[in-house]
Formats: sequence, C-alpha cells, structure tokens
Amino acid sequence: MINNPTILLIYAHPEPHHSIANKALVTAASELGHVTVHDLYGTYPDFFIDIRHEQELLRQHDIIVFQHPLYTYSCPALLKEWFDRVLTRDFSGEQGGRQLSGKYWRQVITTGEPAEAYRHGGYNRFPLSDLLRPFELTAALCEMHWLAPVILYAARRQGKAMLHEQAQAYCDWLRAPQLNGGRNYGAR
Repeated sequence: MINNPTILLIYAHPEPHHSIANKALVTAASELGHVTVHDLYGTYPDFFIDIRHEQELLRQHDIIVFQHPLYTYSCPALLKEWFDRVLTRDFSGEQGGRQLSGKYWRQVITTGEPAEAYRHGGYNRFPLSDLLRPFELTAALCEMHWLAPVILYAARRQGKAMLHEQAQAYCDWLRAPQLNGGRNYGAR
C-alpha cells in the first residue's frame, strides 16, 4: 500500500465536448489535489508529443490512470501514439529503462454499448477483458501492477443521477485507491 499516492490521470478523448460521461468523471477527478489531470488532446492537438515531458510526468506519479472512450475496440488514436512514443524500451522496458516498475496502471473506459454486448455471443463477440489484453500486456512490459479496469457501459444512455453516482465512486477510489484485485507485473 502506498501512503498518499500521487495519481496521473491521462485523459484521451478527441471530442470531449460531446462526452457527458467522460466530462462528469474528469471534472470530478480534477477537484482532487493529489490527482494531475492531463488532457492529451488538449495538450497535443497536432499529435506532436513531448516525449521527455510525458516521461517525467510518469516518473512523478505512483498511479497512472488512462481514461478514454472505447474506440474501435481500443483507445483513441492519440493515446495509441502516446503509448508507442512514450513507453519506449529504454524508458520503461527491460533494455535498461524500468522507470515504471512497481507503479500502478488502471484503465477507466466508457463504451457506447451495454455490458451484454461484450460477451461471447454478444454483439461485439468478445468480453471487454479480451479487448483490453494489449493494455494489460503493455503494463506487464513496463513491470507495472495492472488494476482491474473501471468500465462505464452504455455511457451515452446514463441518466444524470447514474453519472453523478459513477463520478462519486470514481472520486472515492481516487481519494483512497484500493491497490488490489489486479495482477502484479512488478520487477521480475
């Protein structure tokens, strides 16, 4: 357990003004002093990522939260570019980096479909846990602790009361993160 953890919330939504659910979650999180909200699309609208700055942000925080909508069974394009450019082997991999070893990784994802769509035989054919394997494998490559993801299914269809409840639960976790229930991919 980490006492007084610092949290980096990497927010990646290409159309944040159209997302009521993500806006509710990120607005609530931004009110917490120990949480740094980093809006990738706001910072890098041209996709030119300041790699050293991003790596320094990662070094400064204990828990890294990636909040984004599910786009074509993955993440938005800028977040994928961010993974490819920032999480280099010499920074976070076995080739001398290991800068993220022992830190915590959590996905917070909104979907357009209900939970039933993400199962064998459902509309999307596979459980969401299968679709998130590339992220989990990336956490493992970085020797990070993979925490169970937070999923807000059918985000567009949530009423105000449900969104408020979800945002409150999110903030409760951010205030006092429970760092169990995942997989430990720390230093091997």
